[in-house]
Amino acid sequence: MGQGGPVISGAVRGRRDGPVASITSELARLGGPLAYLLVAALVFGETAIFLGFVIPGETAAVLGGVLASRGRVSLPVLTLVVVLAAITGPLAGYEIGRHLGGRLLTRPRLSRVAAGLGRARSVLHRRGAAAVFLGRFIAVLRAMMPAVAGTARMPYRTFLLYNVLSAVVWGVGYCLLGYAAGSAYAAIERTVGAGVAVAVAAGVLGAMAAWLIRRHRREQLSAPPEAGPPES
Repeated sequence: MGQGGPVISGAVRGRRDGPVASITSELARLGGPLAYLLVAALVFGETAIFLGFVIPGETAAVLGGVLASRGRVSLPVLTLVVVLAAITGPLAGYEIGRHLGGRLLTRPRLSRVAAGLGRARSVLHRRGAAAVFLGRFIAVLRAMMPAVAGTARMPYRTFLLYNVLSAVVWGVGYCLLGYAAGSAYAAIERTVGAGVAVAVAAGVLGAMAAWLIRRHRREQLSAPPEAGPPES
């Protein structure tokens, strides 16, 4: 059980220094209520206050799953926490968009997320309510879609339905992915020893973190030009 934190921390330190490394390294050292709280805050904040442009929420969910595989947190409790945060975060983002609308989304301080905003509007315009479900699985859309849906005055019940469905699929999936990664480490440790297991786990987790963060940045850079106003 003691290897879980160093493995995750080492993998994260393999990335560059910065807020992502600091947050995920801190999460890797936690357990119990504090781990639940930090994971919930990251998942909630991604869609409620656009924290997803700093660290994608699936990174927190995956790392939480790894902690669960090491016995630091309970997998059922973690999954419940992630799903609830994934439901309530977008609800807050929806209300922000509904009440503040373009006044907030066009503020100069949010100019760096203009590409993501344009992409979210474009997808909502083309896909309608299904965009809420589909956007959950694309980091830049997940961060912006709730506020855009609120600005577009999407019916609340429609948004709630697609939000809850996508939160369950997304939350359960990423928690289990992290748990599977951690369990694979434990199996390798029993078979070939801790030294090889640490090396393999660090490589796998480092590659996973790199892929998630690079995909997140690539989505921001490749966002298409903003489309016309979404249909109500």
